[in-house]
Amino acid sequence: MGTAAVPPTWPDVGSLQREQEEVGSLDPPPWAPPDRPLVAAAAFVAFARGEAGPGAEGDRAWVGAAVVAEDGRPLRTAVVRGRAGGPYRPGLLAHREGRMTVEALATVIDGGPAVDVLVLDATGRDHPLRCGLAVHLGWLLDLPSVGVTHRLLTRRDAPVPRCAGRGPSEVVHGPEGPVARWVCTRVGARPVVAHAGWRTDPDVAAQVVLRTSARARTPEPLRRARELARVARAVAGAGRPTG
Repeated sequence: MGTAAVPPTWPDVGSLQREQEEVGSLDPPPWAPPDRPLVAAAAFVAFARGEAGPGAEGDRAWVGAAVVAEDGRPLRTAVVRGRAGGPYRPGLLAHREGRMTVEALATVIDGGPAVDVLVLDATGRDHPLRCGLAVHLGWLLDLPSVGVTHRLLTRRDAPVPRCAGRGPSEVVHGPEGPVARWVCTRVGARPVVAHAGWRTDPDVAAQVVLRTSARARTPEPLRRARELARVARAVAGAGRPTG
């Protein structure tokens, strides 16, 4: 797929929640990773220092976006400046970051190499309405998607499993079944959560995370996008490039 339409307007909170409820109830056809090397797109939002935490509407942000081959080669990158749509509210990341994330992803997807899957710093089915940002944007951009986070949204106090070796670990269950997997991407490091997103289940999410994480704990497409965003923020004088 090589095009991504950016909505002319972004829904308000009430409309977003209704959209989340509708999308979360859908049962789209499942996607399986191809036998050939994957091409993944990712985006990461870096807010200006001092505008972290709950934040507020209008907070300055830089969104890094990257299309990366499975072997780690960057195929296309971009940075988009944006403003937060509102403060952070659990379960409503789409309100704060959604529009600018879609704009950044459209920049690298439109006219570029065909993308197999989105990898986002967000939850997926681990969400009160089964529609975290990874599900929401996968549906919106018509691409299979996977979320990658360091902790869960609906079970924030769940214990973190220990990594015995590289590979998928425990399955995380929600009220309606499996929603994610803990994945050990690097021996000796804390595992990440691979979230089922749009057209993916926890096992497929874990496969994508492992196939795109050969060099670091974080999948390479997401790591590249994060680096782009943080460097752009630092160049603007709004924060350090890493941290």
